[in-house]
Amino acid sequence: MSSQQQETPGAALPDPQEMARIYGEVASRASKLIAEHLQRQMKQGFRAPTDELGIAQAFMDMMAQLLSNPYKLAQAQMNLVWDYFSLWQHAMLRFAGLETQPVATPKKGDNRFRDEEWQEHFLFDFIKQSYLIAARHISDTMSSVENASPETVKKAHFFLRKFIYALSPSNFALTNPEVLRETLRSHGQNLLKGFNNLLRDIEEGNGQLRVKMTDPTAFELGRNVAVTPGKVVFQNELIQLLQFNPTTDKQYRRPLLIIPPWINKFYILDLRQSNSFIKWATDQGHTVFVVSWVNPDRRLAEKDFQDYLTEGSLAALDAVCQQSGTDEVNLIGYCLGGTLLGATLGYNAVKKDKRIASATFFVALLDFSIPGELGVFIDEQQVSSLEKKMAERGYLEGSEMATTFNMLRSNDLIWSFVVNNYLMGREPMPFDLLYWNSDATRMPYKMHSFYLRNMYMKNLLKEPGGIELNGVPIDIAKAKVPAYFISTVEDHIAPWKGTYLGATRLSGPVRFVLGGSGHIAGIVNPPAANKYHFWTNDAKKLPATPEEWFDGATQHPGSWWTDWQQWIGTLNGDDWVPARDPAKGKLKPLEDAPGSFVKFRLDQQKA
Repeated sequence: MSSQQQETPGAALPDPQEMARIYGEVASRASKLIAEHLQRQMKQGFRAPTDELGIAQAFMDMMAQLLSNPYKLAQAQMNLVWDYFSLWQHAMLRFAGLETQPVATPKKGDNRFRDEEWQEHFLFDFIKQSYLIAARHISDTMSSVENASPETVKKAHFFLRKFIYALSPSNFALTNPEVLRETLRSHGQNLLKGFNNLLRDIEEGNGQLRVKMTDPTAFELGRNVAVTPGKVVFQNELIQLLQFNPTTDKQYRRPLLIIPPWINKFYILDLRQSNSFIKWATDQGHTVFVVSWVNPDRRLAEKDFQDYLTEGSLAALDAVCQQSGTDEVNLIGYCLGGTLLGATLGYNAVKKDKRIASATFFVALLDFSIPGELGVFIDEQQVSSLEKKMAERGYLEGSEMATTFNMLRSNDLIWSFVVNNYLMGREPMPFDLLYWNSDATRMPYKMHSFYLRNMYMKNLLKEPGGIELNGVPIDIAKAKVPAYFISTVEDHIAPWKGTYLGATRLSGPVRFVLGGSGHIAGIVNPPAANKYHFWTNDAKKLPATPEEWFDGATQHPGSWWTDWQQWIGTLNGDDWVPARDPAKGKLKPLEDAPGSFVKFRLDQQKA
């Protein structure tokens, strides 16, 4: 017999010593966590649960409306029974070996059910379809409710979806075929290791579960992420300004200043050389500057939105002009940085400041009429509760904002890692994008309160004089500089139809471009990757509505980066200067890129 034939099928029994070690580690960690939890509870005292998000009230209102129409409720129940009867017939036919069409199928791209046994195994196919039927009917029933307020409907639907996602059979060991196979193969070691991973994540979160998305030890800023060389050439309380080394013999006379959101860190635009927008723009001949925002603590609690204007965008603009010896600068604003760019344009228009030669908006809202799914978290009750917390600490904790964003894509950013880390017992893979996503930032109390109330709740930025900054009434309609808007078709944070409304508020020539994918992947899309596509509409004037724009749009393959470069290159013209070395400018270099501000990580701080 061959050696292969002599092998015993199935996995070998686990090493008793290794099992004992794991059990001991789990027991030790669990005991420690329980003791620490009890100590915290004794210090904090008993706190009755609160409904700060207003979820309970929203569901009570929806149920009241639902029960007021018993006929519609009965009809929904009968439809559910009929679908389950159809599923039972389908299951019996499959059990008999006959081919039959499924009653319910997952949406395209639903990775929860990618394992082949969800389709091929009789039992798991039944479990999957049963879940999908229930999920569909629950959602449809809630959608049929009439006479409820739009805010109530939106909130109830959002949290209902999250509840449905949480109950997916893919999230449980006994109903996930992949987990079940691994449990049998490893004799349960995956669950034991997973529990150990769970305890570790609770420990590292100081009693709060902090799901690990990637291996944080695999990356280091300046070594394998944020590696584009350059210098910090300016610094104040809120920002460090980075200038990157040239890669061409000559550069455009007009430098390029990037204002990223302070809700995240700038190196999303400089992850690796292959997908770095900063490196790519430098290779096109731009003198690239980027703002690196501070990760604030209590000392900066009183910093307001106008401070982010004066000490952020305006201070950076001053420094760029001084360093480059020019009075014309191209600006890019990403997400919240784009909102600040819009406010800066309105401010400079009143001040007759013409240094901004062009403005590019990456997935940025100027008109908050369509706030996306984030709007679910923003109403008077929730903002007031958040303000109370921020007032006590002086800032919004970065982990809280990160949790909110992760909830928007809970299947991808929460439950997939729950399955991988805690059910499969695996360590998360090194992934630069998820490393950046886990690198949370805080926001000062006053600034964030102003932003939530005046932008999201009151939508005042679009109104002439709706907000005042440094005593200047802001009117973005007075901004006449050429503008480029790139939005993405799957963006759940800044929906493209909402960003389009903002584009129509400006008075200068506007080019609106719609990219593929979402808020991050659609922007970080280098031409070499040859991914996704984008739409353009060459009408001389923006159509009145986003629907009209899309009807007249043309689809192009690949990255929008090349379209932007053609646009900005035309504006810059054939106006070049010798390449600018950041070490030889008028401003004294303070340190090497990526600077110290960006290296401060909250998840490495001890409570």
